Amino acid sequence: MPGPEGDGQGSSNGTMRVSNGSRAADELLTTSSSNSRTLKMSSESTNGSARNGKGPVEGPPRNYFGHAPEEVTRILIQALADMGYHDAAESVTRSSGYELENHTVAAFRNAVLDGSWSEAEALLSSNVVAGDRQHPGDGLVLAPGADRDTMRLWLRQQKFLELLEKRDNHQALAVLRSELTPLCSGQHQKLNLLAGLLMCPSVEHLKQKAAWDGAQGRSRQILLSELSRCISPSVMLPEHRLAVLLEQVKQSQISNCLYHTSSEPPSLYSDHLCDRTRFPSEVLVELGNQDQQEVWQVRFSNNGSRLASCGMDQNVYIYAVPSFEVLHRIIAHEGSDVCNIAWSPDDTTLITCGKDHYAKIWNTETGDCVRVLDRFDEPVSSCVWTPNGQSFVTGSFDKTKSICQWNLNGERLFVLTRKHRTEDLSLSSDGRWLIAMDEQQRIHVYDFVTREYLYEVELKSRATSLSISEDSRFLLVNKVDGEAQLIDIASRDVVQKYHGHSGGGYTIRSTFGGANESFVVSGSEDGSMCIWHKSTGIQVERVAAHDPRCNAVSWNPADPCMVASCGDDGKIKMQVPVDYLSLLARAANKHLDGQTRSESWNTPTGRCTP
Repeated sequence: MPGPEGDGQGSSNGTMRVSNGSRAADELLTTSSSNSRTLKMSSESTNGSARNGKGPVEGPPRNYFGHAPEEVTRILIQALADMGYHDAAESVTRSSGYELENHTVAAFRNAVLDGSWSEAEALLSSNVVAGDRQHPGDGLVLAPGADRDTMRLWLRQQKFLELLEKRDNHQALAVLRSELTPLCSGQHQKLNLLAGLLMCPSVEHLKQKAAWDGAQGRSRQILLSELSRCISPSVMLPEHRLAVLLEQVKQSQISNCLYHTSSEPPSLYSDHLCDRTRFPSEVLVELGNQDQQEVWQVRFSNNGSRLASCGMDQNVYIYAVPSFEVLHRIIAHEGSDVCNIAWSPDDTTLITCGKDHYAKIWNTETGDCVRVLDRFDEPVSSCVWTPNGQSFVTGSFDKTKSICQWNLNGERLFVLTRKHRTEDLSLSSDGRWLIAMDEQQRIHVYDFVTREYLYEVELKSRATSLSISEDSRFLLVNKVDGEAQLIDIASRDVVQKYHGHSGGGYTIRSTFGGANESFVVSGSEDGSMCIWHKSTGIQVERVAAHDPRCNAVSWNPADPCMVASCGDDGKIKMQVPVDYLSLLARAANKHLDGQTRSESWNTPTGRCTP
């Protein structure tokens, strides 16, 4: 329900998250004139030329390759208007006899966008429900299951906020008492939140507290988007419908492409299929030497230009990509293993987590230690950055500091929980979900915004790693029983399972990767690197990568054709496609040919100072 309440719903009046038709709909097409504003003009000149649902005046074919002509035509009219081709849209309307919206729908749209709340409510009160044979389907037809009172509440809430924006608190209070309160029966928290807005000292504070951008912002358009979801598409099309359908076609083609490696969106001109030879399957180079201990973790920087590694020694190595020259050998945790690492969003900073009970902040340009966090009572297992890069979260076996948020000065901002030990963490890119796994068989899900504990998932075997997809929808859980699960975070449903790798008593990590995150990739107890198609669960590649085990993998976020793996053999291997091998090898050979790895490791070190 729209509103300033913190209920975690996907769309709300006054927020910027519009999901009418598709989460990506608003990003698919940007024009100088919106569909809604276009209709103000077209409704005057074209609405009424033919009744919605009435037969076309020029008699088009009964179907268009199996599709209803009216549906296709109305979607085309909307798309033409979206793109600014208003004359063409009006021409199609006249020629076909189909109009985009009838008079009532157009009037309702304009009333919402103009802030004519009484008119909008009057039109809403005269609506009918889709399928009601007692009334013609040419008015404001509600979708089945739509709630009129909820729609009224949204309208009155926008009215209330706009009065507050005008600093007309007296009238806003009257709306709250006489119009909103009757519709909020039992919703005491919502009423308290709305009432609290009356105390905002400024318009800026009001907008911030209500997550609302004002009458002159996009709030009315967002409100209309939410209202349109309650109106039958037979009379009011979802926004940008053609763009949404085309995006679904593209995503379907990507999902069906078994070896998808193209970072460019598929063309609409032809069917999409990636060449198998473009898939990473050949080892470009091995990094490491005979003296190096087990490597437990590898992570590409966010821009893909560097690679960091850590493991069973005190060092963290940072390599240049694709030359793989060692930029820094950082003595991160002297005399102790390094459990995990995390790049900041801008790649200027690296967090290291040690078995020595310390977490440290490093400058990745100089290799110098910037901060040492307060000592934990037990090892620090994991770390993740917040999306804005201004703070980060650590996970630890120390129950008193199991999950802590820190600022860049090394000051602890918040302790999220003391309920469990934390072995791994993942934070969604939208900053909403923080998910932790404990040493037992449980996954703990938190709302990172409200710091509320949401739920836990009991697994049949212990988890070894967590990863959240870039779209913040799915959680990937690797387990010791040799199964990885893809879980819908919101619904808690397991939507896919991946088999073929082996687990055991050690930490084996899996993650998402490839173009559009089309794949799941994982290490394996038997030393293999396994890659599955994310949507289908089909294993598309299995590479004998390390001996005895492959501990972790990382897919270059800037290059969908490059994957790094690491193992107990002390090596890091770079997998690339066959036809990339010669090109990338030429760049790498400038630094690697004629040298042993031990020679190239003689680089300046970064050492932590007290």
